[in-house]
Amino acid sequence: MACKILVVCGSPVVTSADLLRRLAGECNRVVAVDRGLDALLGAGLGCDVYVGDADTVSDVGRALVDAAEAFEVERHDPYKDYTDLALALDSVRRRWPGAEVVATCATGGRPDMALSVLGLLAGYDDAPVWIEEDKVTARILHQDETWIIENAEGKTFSIIAIAPNTKVSEHGLVWELDHSPLGLLADTGISNIVRSTAKIEVHTGTAIAYLLHQGFIGTVDKN
Repeated sequence: MACKILVVCGSPVVTSADLLRRLAGECNRVVAVDRGLDALLGAGLGCDVYVGDADTVSDVGRALVDAAEAFEVERHDPYKDYTDLALALDSVRRRWPGAEVVATCATGGRPDMALSVLGLLAGYDDAPVWIEEDKVTARILHQDETWIIENAEGKTFSIIAIAPNTKVSEHGLVWELDHSPLGLLADTGISNIVRSTAKIEVHTGTAIAYLLHQGFIGTVDKN
């Protein structure tokens, strides 16, 4: 069975303690990315590896990083060329080749950082990549990857191309697509509705697919 790694990112929008505990229980290892350590501590959890420059973590968290006793520490100089998440994903590749990644505390906060996070996660093509937050589950889908969605009838689903020449199929939704091209960052796949067990396929390119945890939100006019 492939290894599954929980990567707790440093967004100031923190995932709930209940979700963090569930995700940690479902994953084999936990990686804290800078301020992500505080989110884990707030949920009564620890990590296996800390990666970051410790510029946003709390004093309590920084003391644990400095002690380097409760977990492994990969500490970096703040004057570096890469973000803490980029370094954390590199650590995952080195430590657990081919591991599936589940990212949380990854959305919200600064819009430039949020966009960079999506780009970095999309660049991790070693294995499936998920984003789990309280209100949404998202999946990065590369060429020839498929997502089967079950027990989600009535929920909002969106898919957005994040690479040129992306072509997708969607079945089990109110509006279905069959080997249809999606323009880069275009709105063609926004605000669909899950009708039954859904199958999402990316034939070429890369897309990010979102399943909102509540029911349908927004207009139903797709004309």
